[in-house]
Amino acid sequence: MDTPLPPLPATAPDLPPAAERFTARDGLVEDRLTGLLWPRDAAAIPYPLAWTQALDAVAGLNAASHLGRSDWRLPNRRELRSLVDHAAARPCLPAGHPFANVFAGWTWTSTTSAMAPAYAWRVHLAGGRLFYGRKDDPGLAWPVAGPSLVLPATGQHACFGPDGSALACAGTGQDGELRHGAAWPEPRFADQGPGVLDRLTGLTWSRDADPLGRLLPWDEAEQAVSRLDDGGWRLPSINELESLVDAAAHSPALPAGHPFANVREAYWSATESGYEAGWAFCLYLHKGAVGVGHMPGPEFSAWPVRARPA
Repeated sequence: MDTPLPPLPATAPDLPPAAERFTARDGLVEDRLTGLLWPRDAAAIPYPLAWTQALDAVAGLNAASHLGRSDWRLPNRRELRSLVDHAAARPCLPAGHPFANVFAGWTWTSTTSAMAPAYAWRVHLAGGRLFYGRKDDPGLAWPVAGPSLVLPATGQHACFGPDGSALACAGTGQDGELRHGAAWPEPRFADQGPGVLDRLTGLTWSRDADPLGRLLPWDEAEQAVSRLDDGGWRLPSINELESLVDAAAHSPALPAGHPFANVREAYWSATESGYEAGWAFCLYLHKGAVGVGHMPGPEFSAWPVRARPA
């Protein structure tokens, strides 16, 4: 696939208003930004459930043709994150969204952690963090249906049991079986002047993933990146950073054979947290997690990005 896919916008002002983005009818909500379908009742499956129970409960919805559909699945990490408005909190969904009974806590995805396969990725819908939890921990299952041609696949292609052991994928409903999302181009990365073009997103990244060579406070990271000699560089949004993650990899969680040098464990994004003032989103690239950091502290590295020239 040669046409780059646009990364999701990072903050609420970049997103279409909820009244334009979401269409609700007959208990379903269509997200016109991604093409995905969600139950309007976000708690149609009762809380709490362990991860395997969540997968089984979604399979039960299909057996019962819930809301007239039999293609429900537990969303993968990118599908569930696509609902997050990073400027919002409790829940971190776009203002005016049409959903009911949204649980502002840990919500399961179908994607297993590559670093710790006895754990699966969860999104915290109070503030938008993405971390993995033990598969026997409690969480909510908010199912999704339909394909998306906008969201890239996560890269996961294997399936795992609750103890982390490898499983045959058939019939599991896991991300490794379904592999929903747009396929990655081959090759994914190409030379682009002093940078590397990601042909999946159209973004150009610095080949040196730590050109500033030190941990920085957030505002210093933004300013230092914008002053780099080549010009046009900026701090990426959290969605742009997360787009680099290969959910089948860890240490770092980047696609195999990537061309980058000096890859560090964690990076600042340009996206401030709507959950608490003074904090901004970061990517823990050794494992692929999305968290937050205190902006005044020299906590993270900076990886410059810029859009591909027109």
